Amino acid sequence: MLVGGNLLVHLLDSQFDFSTSHVFAMKSLVLLLTCLVATASAITPDGKHKLVLIAGKPSHPPGMHEFRAGTILLESCLKAVPNLVVDRHDTGWVKDEATFADADAVVIYADGGKGHPAVQANHLETLRAMIAKGVGFGAMHYGVEVVPDQAGKEFQEWLGGHYENSFSCNPLWDAKYDSFAAHPVTSGVQPFMTNDEWYFQMRFRPAFGDGTKPAKDGAASFTPILVSTPSDATRDGPYVYPKGPYAHIQAEKGQLETMMWTLERADGGRGFGFTGGHFHKNWGNDNVRKAVLNALVWVTKLEVPADGVASMVTEEELAQNLDPKPAPKPKTAALQAMPCSLASSGLMQRWMK
Repeated sequence: MLVGGNLLVHLLDSQFDFSTSHVFAMKSLVLLLTCLVATASAITPDGKHKLVLIAGKPSHPPGMHEFRAGTILLESCLKAVPNLVVDRHDTGWVKDEATFADADAVVIYADGGKGHPAVQANHLETLRAMIAKGVGFGAMHYGVEVVPDQAGKEFQEWLGGHYENSFSCNPLWDAKYDSFAAHPVTSGVQPFMTNDEWYFQMRFRPAFGDGTKPAKDGAASFTPILVSTPSDATRDGPYVYPKGPYAHIQAEKGQLETMMWTLERADGGRGFGFTGGHFHKNWGNDNVRKAVLNALVWVTKLEVPADGVASMVTEEELAQNLDPKPAPKPKTAALQAMPCSLASSGLMQRWMK
């Protein structure tokens, strides 16, 4: 069977009557072939799968939301993965959208909400067109939050769910992960515990319920990856912003929550969400890093190694490539220096998010 460019070469090599009608038919055929090829797995010219990894603009105090440094570490850890190309970009978007032409997946690690890179300019339409062709999509930490009216339905469709302000919450807490679903993303991941701003209570698709159990929505398959039970004190707050507590969060004391999940979409594409990643130091945790590296490989439709993606990060490497940020003022001095109305407004808490 001849497909794509091989079929076109075959037609050009054959005796073909290039009348006006035939030229029009040829153009239509080329357009059809382009669409067919675009819906297949996008392979780079050298035959590799391609991950476009987007880091957000600098924000927050030092050691927090270090999107550039974090993506540089992840990119370095993925260099040994066969048949994978990582195209990493800073400041919230790609330098040239032509890079999307052969992308297998796009993952965003950035601030979200109204400033989310996905909802700036024409970015949502660009992503929508790519994802319609089966391109994978992932979001990490604040990047899982969108304003529902801007991109809530899209994030539910593309990666299964999202953070919704005042429905979800964002406390700093010790999440303990004892067991894992059988899934390529959990390959080699061992029980662990870290303190992070682990968001929970995502706004998942209705068919996925609270997101703590594997679920189906037609041909789409949802799998919770990192699941833990927040302490009662965690549910009682305060949260980072708004500080809460929320009655609906408190009402579910003792219940499981999901902080990382995967989605196999009906169109064949893949998606994942990861709510950790606030503190840069946590990329030094072997199991946090392995879970995310596995997800980055999986979302591009490459096979995850049986023991997960192997990597090592040193303390020296963690300290590299950090954004230049002024050291935070002592909390008491900062509060004394600002107007009472601002100090009590919750904006300082929001800065932590």
